[in-house]
Amino acid sequence: MSFKIAIIGAGSVGFTKKLFTDILCVPEFKDIEFALTDLSEHNLRMIKAILDRIVEANGLPTRVTATTDRRKALEGARYIISCVRVGGLEAYADDIRIPLKYGIDQCVGDTICAGGILYGQRNIPVILDFCKDIREVADTNAKFLNYANPMAMNTWAAIEYGKVDTVGLCHGVQHGAEQIAEVLGAKSPRELDYVCSGINHQTWFIDLRLNGRKIGKDELVAAFEAHPVYSQQEKLRIDVLKRFGVYSTESNGHLSEYLPWYRKRPDEIMRWIDMSDWIHGETGGYLRYSTETRNWFETEYPQFLEAASKPIDVAKRSNEHASHILEALETNRVYRGHFNVKNNGVIANLPQDAIIESPGFVDRFGINMAAGITLPEACAATCMSSINVQRMSVHAAISGDIDLLKLAVLHDPLVGAVSTPEEVWQMVDEMVVAQAAWLPQYAHAVPAAKERLSKSAVKTREWAGAARRNVRSIEELRAEKAALKQTG
Repeated sequence: MSFKIAIIGAGSVGFTKKLFTDILCVPEFKDIEFALTDLSEHNLRMIKAILDRIVEANGLPTRVTATTDRRKALEGARYIISCVRVGGLEAYADDIRIPLKYGIDQCVGDTICAGGILYGQRNIPVILDFCKDIREVADTNAKFLNYANPMAMNTWAAIEYGKVDTVGLCHGVQHGAEQIAEVLGAKSPRELDYVCSGINHQTWFIDLRLNGRKIGKDELVAAFEAHPVYSQQEKLRIDVLKRFGVYSTESNGHLSEYLPWYRKRPDEIMRWIDMSDWIHGETGGYLRYSTETRNWFETEYPQFLEAASKPIDVAKRSNEHASHILEALETNRVYRGHFNVKNNGVIANLPQDAIIESPGFVDRFGINMAAGITLPEACAATCMSSINVQRMSVHAAISGDIDLLKLAVLHDPLVGAVSTPEEVWQMVDEMVVAQAAWLPQYAHAVPAAKERLSKSAVKTREWAGAARRNVRSIEELRAEKAALKQTG
């Protein structure tokens, strides 16, 4: 087989390498072309050198090109994969820093909450530019695979306004299933069969079967509470499991942002999170992790390049959906996964226009969703709170309506539990002004926002959050890795 895959945001070096090696684990895909594109020539050079080394080491005919000209990369592409972060870490730092001034403590801040909504405002105009190029220069039947957050908002915009065949992809379901299989004592995650459904980052394991035996709430609670690690790291998820009756896919820290009951009081936050790793609830944890990862990669690049000389190990193919979807579409080997698509009746008690994440099957006829799902009422209610925010956020990003943007932020569950309307109005003004370089649709609103900020009487505070850690230096990271290696 010979076709072209374009990767937008390919400068996300580690993730691009994973997608690349996963796809080349499919025997029929050796003779394809990867077209890499990114705004950063520096990152493109680094990732192209790594991928070229992999191709050379494995004696493959695979072709790798790299260009900052996105349109050129998309020409004739059958599949387009996006893993962009519009505004980079600079804008992301404001997504965390500015809401903290108003008492809003986020762990990740890239899906909803104040940070996720502004992230969507930056992303959506760019996503629509991608879609325009896809319609005009890509293969007639091109499929757009979106990995970028905020997943639901980006996918919603690409489908409804970009008019491109789009699917959103995430790995939260797989990671949650691995946890469940482990606590239940399964020898392999493959022993666990499950139905997981909802919206991205709020998907729910509504049916669990281990080797054909149905697993109930009480057994699952007992298994998690008995686990020496997860009982401490996943305290919030376990509490939700007890109250809702089903386990959530999302990490302890991320889930705490969607359910305001756990993160609205600074003195309560430490009760529910765990500081052993950022993902369990640390303030600005993913921002710190992303910053450290970037710095580490820049410094240790020669080692990454050397590691690329090793043969591809098919047994280490990851459970990221992309390579499995492409394999199913091209070879008709059926793949079952969980995909972000427009609802259209798949989940009976969520809105038709919402972007859901739910089970589906892929073959040469496309992605076919399993319909007839009804979520438990508490799960549906929680999803609905986010869907309403997502819808307003998408419409604000399309229209450049700053008043609608403020209403979307006001209706976010955690923001609404912490901040007053006056605080929300000022916070959004401040974020739009700070991120004006990435928000062209709000250019007309920036002067008035600046004027309001100059006259505002709303008080803010300089607050690092309830559980903030400093970015570690390269030397500290090396020492920590060395210590872990010694302890096995």
